[in-house]
Amino acid sequence: MPADLAVIGLGHLGLPLAQAAVAAGIETVGYDTGPATDSSLTAAEIRRMSAAGFRVATDPAELGRVRTAVICAPTTLGADRTPDLSAVGEAARALAARLRPHTTVVLESPAYPGATEDYLRPILEAGSRLRAGRDFHLAYSPSRHDPGNRTHALANTPKVIGGLTPACTESAAAFYARLTDKVVRARGLREAETVQLLETTYRHVNIALVNEMAVFCHDLGVDLWDVIRCAETKPYGFQAFRPGPGVGGHGVAVDPGHLPLPTRTPGPPLRMAGLAQEVNGRMPQYVVQRCTTLLNEHGKSARGARILLLGVTYKPDLADQEGAPAREIASRLLDLGALISYHDPYVAGWRVRDRPVPKADSLYEAAANADLTILLQHHRTYDLQGLAVKAQLLLDTRGATPAGSAHRL
Repeated sequence: MPADLAVIGLGHLGLPLAQAAVAAGIETVGYDTGPATDSSLTAAEIRRMSAAGFRVATDPAELGRVRTAVICAPTTLGADRTPDLSAVGEAARALAARLRPHTTVVLESPAYPGATEDYLRPILEAGSRLRAGRDFHLAYSPSRHDPGNRTHALANTPKVIGGLTPACTESAAAFYARLTDKVVRARGLREAETVQLLETTYRHVNIALVNEMAVFCHDLGVDLWDVIRCAETKPYGFQAFRPGPGVGGHGVAVDPGHLPLPTRTPGPPLRMAGLAQEVNGRMPQYVVQRCTTLLNEHGKSARGARILLLGVTYKPDLADQEGAPAREIASRLLDLGALISYHDPYVAGWRVRDRPVPKADSLYEAAANADLTILLQHHRTYDLQGLAVKAQLLLDTRGATPAGSAHRL
């Protein structure tokens, strides 16, 4: 049965988009070579989508029967920190073989400026023998999905659209206008792609700044959390960010120095982006350093110490572990000879270096028995005041405990 929309890639971007489309009454089909996975959607929500007509296609022929196709394939960074668009390429080849004239194709996967035109377009044109901008519409729209955000969903978050041609932009805008209250038209593909780069870099740079401030203030004996509390009362010129044990999530922090050669500029790269990545990448090591110092101050060694990690996901109240710093912290503690365990109400089983990590059944009992408890993620189910009383030694990397009840990052 024909559908209005095909969502290609049913992960953390694709499933929420499909959910919003189904809620808007759009006939939607999902296509993915792997299982549909998105830890921010519950099984009940997916069942409701199916009851409303959403279906997952196993036959790629279904892609040739839609008016709009949105590619939401995952993008990761390779070992050399170059964006890996191989999953986008696979999705594009599956679509290209069935692409019909007048279809609107939109890329939502994180991508470097120029990727839609220089990487995606040739695959679509070669496989379909159609020309983008003439036979089918091609556009880019940076995803602004924020898992777990109860205030901003697709409907009330402005959607940026940039097309290969003005007609491409308008075709994509007409589609997204059915899903969101406001569509913002960029001048073209590269402008829309660079919006994604700017938004992600903005987040990383500001987190890096406050992470450096955390180290600086600790060395000075200054309570950074109180500094932030006071600073955020300024009604202009300041937005509060908070430090943490590292930066996780699906957003690809692309250092312009690692972009494909045709995309690089002749001048210096955005040095702030690379520096932010360096600063944020050091935070797991800094957390471990603070752990060893605390243990030493209490007459204990990291070797043989029982350490409990609380919250191993990258965001509070979600099961998603993508990029969470907990695994690196655990790995570094193991190198020091520590005996680690974890507690997380959203993670049934957790592995580090392909070995299972023991899960604590009783939070308070585990904290009382541990030489050191580290709060890595503040899930709402955690009673931090009670935890601070029970724990022998508590390091709070999120500034969530009552003042004076724990050691803070």
